[in-house]
Amino acid sequence: MENDHHRTISAHYRAARGPYVRRMPTSKHLLTSVQVARFVAQGFLRLDGVVPRETNERAIAALAEGLPGVPYGTPLSEAFPPGTFGRELLDLPVVAGAVESLVGPGPTVDHHAVHVREPHEGHAQDLHADAIIDVRPDAFDIQLMYYPHEVTAEMGGTLSVPGSHLRRINETDIGRVQNLRGQTRLTCPAGTVVLVHHGIWHGGRRNDTARRRYMYKLRLNPTVPQVRLWDTADLHDPAVTAELDTHFPWYEQATGRLEIHNRALLWRALTVDPSFDIEYWVTRVSNRPALRSHA
Repeated sequence: MENDHHRTISAHYRAARGPYVRRMPTSKHLLTSVQVARFVAQGFLRLDGVVPRETNERAIAALAEGLPGVPYGTPLSEAFPPGTFGRELLDLPVVAGAVESLVGPGPTVDHHAVHVREPHEGHAQDLHADAIIDVRPDAFDIQLMYYPHEVTAEMGGTLSVPGSHLRRINETDIGRVQNLRGQTRLTCPAGTVVLVHHGIWHGGRRNDTARRRYMYKLRLNPTVPQVRLWDTADLHDPAVTAELDTHFPWYEQATGRLEIHNRALLWRALTVDPSFDIEYWVTRVSNRPALRSHA
């Protein structure tokens, strides 16, 4: 019998997108199923060096001056005037396609901010997750992190913990933790965009150079069900399941099963496939014989 959660998601999907047909490749730069599965497993997706030099230079000047606020809930299409680096950044086909693949068309702006790591500042940001604890099982926000110049290891790139986004915490609950096995510190070429799940554990590292480091962050909220928004031509590629079954060094085998379980739940919601599973973790714990129909 179809459970209430799946029935609700299916109804929203049909209302938003009409009768289901397989999402076919288009001229849009949509993500593949393998890329979305990688995002679901790791909590982020990198787009290295995709922003052109002219936009990067315009962005650095704008970030140094400071940016005007954007009211919460502003449609993304209205948030940044033509001619601004924000509009140019978000109109890039590779960026626009990735954003649409994760939060759909017509997202709204939650907030944006300029993050600066000063030269030789001598301290780093605590490891944290943004905002209050968020336990939505079938929706997520993304945070677009844009680096307009090269980031070297000495510049203190953003540290993140792959696969941590579905282990729910509240802000700096993990602030006392200094290092975790498998953590990554971003180094990247100029013009890199990283799209992250709102729940990922991260923190800005110390800048040990004589140059300011800039990072622009934009959080986006979906306004449509996040169901098969990407190019699903490879939905049944075995590489999809392989991505979702990725293990990371920071958790032990037993506790890692929780991450696999939560990924499978999210993938079920994103694909409206109540049968998807990895090693039967979701099937096993959702087995409720008393609730089955005997009709």
